[in-house]
Amino acid sequence: MFKLSLFTDEVSQDFERAVMLAREYELDGIEIRSTWDKPPQALNTDDIRQMRDILRGTGLIVCSIASPFYKCAVDNPRERMEHLEILRRCCMLADAFDCRIIRGFTFWRKLPIEAYWTDILKGFDEPAKILEERDKVLAIENEASTMVGTGRRLARLLDRLDSGRVAAMWDPANSLFDEQEPEVPFPDGYDAICGRMPHMHLKDAAKDPKTGKAATVPIGEGDIDFRGQFDALVADGYDGFVSLETHWRPTALSEDQLNRPGGAAFSKEGEYATRLCLDNWFSILKELGLRK
Repeated sequence: MFKLSLFTDEVSQDFERAVMLAREYELDGIEIRSTWDKPPQALNTDDIRQMRDILRGTGLIVCSIASPFYKCAVDNPRERMEHLEILRRCCMLADAFDCRIIRGFTFWRKLPIEAYWTDILKGFDEPAKILEERDKVLAIENEASTMVGTGRRLARLLDRLDSGRVAAMWDPANSLFDEQEPEVPFPDGYDAICGRMPHMHLKDAAKDPKTGKAATVPIGEGDIDFRGQFDALVADGYDGFVSLETHWRPTALSEDQLNRPGGAAFSKEGEYATRLCLDNWFSILKELGLRK
């Protein structure tokens, strides 16, 4: 059975408050992105010590470091070098929490994608060395604002990289936002990367029937077949984490906040939204006989 987790900054920038909510809902772990208005790569020794103190005795596992690695321009050498340092710092953060998985991306989207494909692939040569040295796995999230937005294109990337240090971080809802490469998240996108995902993100989205534009909604109220998805995870023996990345808010987040999440403005209304999504998620799991 897969394990349950949440993004702490989807609840609050107050790390202790987020941890308390995770305990209240008897989750298995947490995922770290921004904390106390700092991105993960900016957390210092004192921050980490305080976070570890808060986690002590809770039984919660830090299942992933949700880094912004390679949310940068593919054709900007300076930005790429800066992001290699972000990866190194997130590896150090992961070490502090006995965590092996670090989230990454595939550069901001530029069209046509095929014109940059070779550069994208070469961009993972140096990260692979860093990951090998630090014994970490970079799980690539499919996201429409980046070069890889669907499960099928993510599978293609993994095929070409053929690296034991780079895997898939599957986010079904993100597929709905990719207007260049439409995909049915489940089963099509999932089938493409099944077996190569050590981690999964959970949010929901729905397309406006008039405009065709996708927007985040509470879990279970969108276009994703989560009942089929969760059943498939169990049938396929997936025992990694499914981490709630709420994203929906009663007051809509801006496009920039969705693409560059973090900080107090992003976390506003997050606890209410996350509680609602957790309740909806648990209702689906109970319906499927996956939770008491």
